[in-house]
Amino acid sequence: MGKKSIIAVTLLMVLFTGLSCGSDEPETGPDIMFRDRGLPTPDFSAENTFQFIERQLEFGPRVPSTQSHWNTRNFLMDTLRGFAGDDRVFAQDFTQVVYGDTLRMSNIIAVFNPEASDRVLLCAHWDTRPRADNDPDPARRDEPIPGADDGASGVAVLLELARLMSEEMPRVGVDIILFDGEDYGHENDLDHYFLGARYWTQNPPVPGYSPRFGILLDMVGGENALFPKEGYSMAYASRVVDEVWSIAADKGYDDLFLNERGRAIADDHWILNQSGLPTINIIHQARDGDGWNFPPYWHKHADDIDIIDKSVLQRVGDVLVELLYNRM
Repeated sequence: MGKKSIIAVTLLMVLFTGLSCGSDEPETGPDIMFRDRGLPTPDFSAENTFQFIERQLEFGPRVPSTQSHWNTRNFLMDTLRGFAGDDRVFAQDFTQVVYGDTLRMSNIIAVFNPEASDRVLLCAHWDTRPRADNDPDPARRDEPIPGADDGASGVAVLLELARLMSEEMPRVGVDIILFDGEDYGHENDLDHYFLGARYWTQNPPVPGYSPRFGILLDMVGGENALFPKEGYSMAYASRVVDEVWSIAADKGYDDLFLNERGRAIADDHWILNQSGLPTINIIHQARDGDGWNFPPYWHKHADDIDIIDKSVLQRVGDVLVELLYNRM
């Protein structure tokens, strides 16, 4: 471990107050409690969030070990440092051989309100899929996707929340993690998905880190979005799901946050839940007859800026701001 890595780990141990090793059994946690404190909340900006998506797309597809991936990493680090401070943003760098390629990847961690012992984890993945498996043009299926919704939208919402927290801190501590390597695996090869989340849980920067819960944002800005209650979220953290969806209903957003159960989707939160950290996933699901499927642009080149809906970004941001600033 190099000198910079030692310093980073030392600072993390100071800033974080508490990943605990839990069983694989679902556990909603008796300490996950909420109340309406009647506090004012800052204004979330969908326009800023949209611009954060555009900025990520300007670098090109964020496929691990490419130059556009490295340039995006630097942009995300610099942006978060501008909001949290140089000493509260860290890169957890790691390498992994996947399909014969040695991938250089980074989980990006930012800490807000480090003095608070009561903490929440917010996360998204910042990489993009290296292949457009579902694209209607077979000649382009081996090309990486832009990932405007699948990756960039969740990251952008977290960047806008970071901006708000730089101006007004919630009473709860908030840790943002941007996971790398979520979308690298071939279809049906789950062992090579969620690489950053797997690495983080197996190599926790701070042993004993134990936030109340986590929230994963994945595809939270697409047109015609619907957010039913995702299956693994309900199995492991139903109290958090109920609170988030209740906030949405109070705001009149129940046409977006549907009070019905969706499919269970293997995603970064699946790894976190198995590690003992109750985590929910806010993720766009599309109706497919009597069931649910992924949105029509999923893993296609159509996942570009034209399918981003600012009103969806606004409502997701409003719900999270209410949760962090008034319900914790």
